[in-house]
Amino acid sequence: MPAFTSYDGTKLAYHVHGAGAPIVCLPGGPMQASAYLGDLGDPAAKLIMLDLRGTGDSETPADPATYRCDRLVDDVEALREHLRVDTMNLLGHSAGTNLAVSYAARYPERVSRLLLLNPSTFAVGINTTAEIRREVVQLRKREPWFEAASAAFERIAAGEGSDDDWAAIAPFRYARWDAAAQAHHAGEHAQRNNEAAAIFATEGAFDPPAIRAALANLEASVMLIAGEFDIAAAPRVVAEYVRLFGNVSVSFVVLPGGGHFPWLDDPAWLAYYITELVVPPGSR
Repeated sequence: MPAFTSYDGTKLAYHVHGAGAPIVCLPGGPMQASAYLGDLGDPAAKLIMLDLRGTGDSETPADPATYRCDRLVDDVEALREHLRVDTMNLLGHSAGTNLAVSYAARYPERVSRLLLLNPSTFAVGINTTAEIRREVVQLRKREPWFEAASAAFERIAAGEGSDDDWAAIAPFRYARWDAAAQAHHAGEHAQRNNEAAAIFATEGAFDPPAIRAALANLEASVMLIAGEFDIAAAPRVVAEYVRLFGNVSVSFVVLPGGGHFPWLDDPAWLAYYITELVVPPGSR
């Protein structure tokens, strides 16, 4: 298993899948091991999946404060130096997109292509209202689990949600609440570092005005992907995110009937779009 030593001596691991144009993948969770990403649909690319500090096969740092998102940027830069590349194709999923855009804002010259997959919006200060999420919830009203999950969502939206309610809305994150989705969801607990997750977005982690200003001037090719049924990253919110990029080379696609984990819903569809972003047409 490949690994490198970051700026503070913490040994970090990464996992490599496939071959072709390399793309560094930053997992979400927040602070979940990269294993949950699977092979992202097996695109025609070399996936370099980083286990963030304290997760997966990476070491636990001496200083827990380094779990904060802005501090994790230094790990991504250490990985770039370890790979001995001048620029990177960079993919972030969910909470990992906060890290991806934080890195792009600090090191814009180091990012050649940026893919934000089902993005979280904390780093850029976009708020997802309960009403927007409710619109997505209503798309699932024909599902057999809808009544219980919808009632749990309303309790959470009212600020009265329990742990059981949070568990009950899990089906809203998946296109199909089948055995594969349930197994994927069941694995999250063991893969996530809860201490690190609690620190990831604490005060000082993000500077939305500065990040928005940097993204407006970013020269990298950018793609954002959303799922039609994704309660966590509703397409309407992701469309607002798209407008932050001043670069004309920005694309936005929505997976019809997709959830928060598109590689489970339609792996070939996702593989096509990842390949479309990172592989130059002339080299296919």
